[in-house]
Amino acid sequence: MSVFSGFHLSEKPRIVTPAIPGTRSQELLALQQQIEGSIVSYPRSIPIAIERAKGAIIEDVDGNQFLDFFAGAGVVNLGHSNEEVLAYVTAQQEKLIHALDFPTENKLSAIQKILAHLPEELRDQYKVSFGGPTGSDAIEAALKLAKIKTGRDTIIAFTGGYHGMTAGALSLTSDTGFRNRITSLMPNVHFVPYSYCYRCPFKLEEKNCKMACVDYLRNVLENGHSGVPKPAAIVIEPIQGEGGNIVPREGYLEALVKLAHAHDVLVIFDEIQSGFFRSGEFLAWMHTGAVPDIITVSKGLGGVGLPLAGIIYRKDVEAWGPGAHIGTFRGNQASLAGTNGAFDFVDKYNVNDHTKKAGEYLINGLKELQENSSYIGDVRGRGLMIGVEFVKNKHTKEPFPGMVKHFRNECMQRGLIFEVGGHYNNVVRLVPPLIITMPIIDAALDVMKAALEICESAVNGERVAVL
Repeated sequence: MSVFSGFHLSEKPRIVTPAIPGTRSQELLALQQQIEGSIVSYPRSIPIAIERAKGAIIEDVDGNQFLDFFAGAGVVNLGHSNEEVLAYVTAQQEKLIHALDFPTENKLSAIQKILAHLPEELRDQYKVSFGGPTGSDAIEAALKLAKIKTGRDTIIAFTGGYHGMTAGALSLTSDTGFRNRITSLMPNVHFVPYSYCYRCPFKLEEKNCKMACVDYLRNVLENGHSGVPKPAAIVIEPIQGEGGNIVPREGYLEALVKLAHAHDVLVIFDEIQSGFFRSGEFLAWMHTGAVPDIITVSKGLGGVGLPLAGIIYRKDVEAWGPGAHIGTFRGNQASLAGTNGAFDFVDKYNVNDHTKKAGEYLINGLKELQENSSYIGDVRGRGLMIGVEFVKNKHTKEPFPGMVKHFRNECMQRGLIFEVGGHYNNVVRLVPPLIITMPIIDAALDVMKAALEICESAVNGERVAVL
C-alpha cells in the first residue's frame, strides 16, 4: 500500500447511476442554468454536481465516485481536502485571516519556504510579492513590474499560450475564441511560435531543426523592420498548459533567455499551471538551465485550493515603491497557512520524487495505449502534467477533436474526469493530484482503454458505412 493511499476516498471509480449525470445532478445542473450566469463552463462538458472530494476522488450528489485527473484545473496538487495541510489552515483561521500586507509570522514563513525551494545558488537573489488572489492577478503584476523597470510597454507572447482572463492576461492569451468579441485589449502584444515540435510551424523535424522558433524571435528582436518595438519582456509558460501540456525541446528555454537578455529584455516565466511541483520540481524551469527574471505563481500555491497568487522576482528587477501594486485580498492568511502546510507536506513525503515516478508510470501506460491505437498521435509530459494528442491520421497529424469529445464522455461514464485542451481542442490533459497512487493510475488506464475501444469501434464503423 502506498503512503498516499489513506489520503483518498478510494482507489477505484464507482458508478452507481445508470448514466452520468444522475437524477440529483440533473436537478442541480438545471437549477444552476436558471440562476447562475451563462459563463459557467466546466459543467457543460463534465455534467456533475459535486458533493465531496478527498484525494484524487470526487463524489457527486448521486453517490458516483470519479477519478479526478483534473485536480481543480491544477489547484489541488496535494489532493482534495488533504487533512495534514488543512490542519495548518484551521489553526490559522482561529487566529487571523485578513491582514492586508502587514507582516505576520505566517506570511514571512511562507515567503521563506518559497525562496528556500529555489535552486540554492539563486535563493538570495529573489524576492516575493503578493497581489490579487488569482493567476491573472499575478500576470498583471508581472507585466506592471516589467514595464516600470524597463520603461517600455511592448510584450512578446507565444502561440498556444494561456495566461488568464483579465485585460492584460487575456492580451497574452493566443486563443482567438476568447478574444473575437473583445475589440480592445492591452496594446503592443506580439505573438511568436512556441517550441511545439509535434506540430512545428516551420514544418521541420526535431532531429534536423536548429530551433527555428528561436531564430524567428531573434529576427523579431534584431530586424528593424520586424514591426515590433523593443519589448519590455517576453512571457512564456515553461510547459504550455491549455495549449496542450507541451514540453518544449531541450535547450529551448535556455536559448530563449540568453537571446532575451542579450537584448536587455526581461523574461517572465508563467508557472501558474506548471508550478508547485506539478513537473516534479518546485517550478518547471528548474529542470533546465534557464533562469527567469520574474516568475508568476498561483493555483497549487494555496495548498488545499485556497486562492493565492504572487510573483517571485530578481532583486535587481525591483523598480516599484510602496502602493505601486496592491490588492485587498493579497496574501490572505488562511491561504498562506495552506502554503506553509503544503511545503511541509511536500518535504515530509518527498512528493517531488513521487511525482516524477508516478508521471513516468502513467506515461508508459499511455504509450502502450498509443501503440495499439490508430488515433493517439503523441504522448508527452513532465511529471504529472501530461498531454495525449488525438489525430485522424498519425502521418498527416490532422487533429481529431471530435474523438476527444467522445472519449472524454466515455471515460466520464466509467468514472474518470479530465480536461481537454490543445491548439485544436484535440488533447487530453491529465493533471491528477500529485499524491496519486499506482492503483489509481492503473484504474484510470483501464477506464481509458475501455473508452478508447468504444470510440475507435465507432469511428471505424462509420468509415466502413461510408465506404
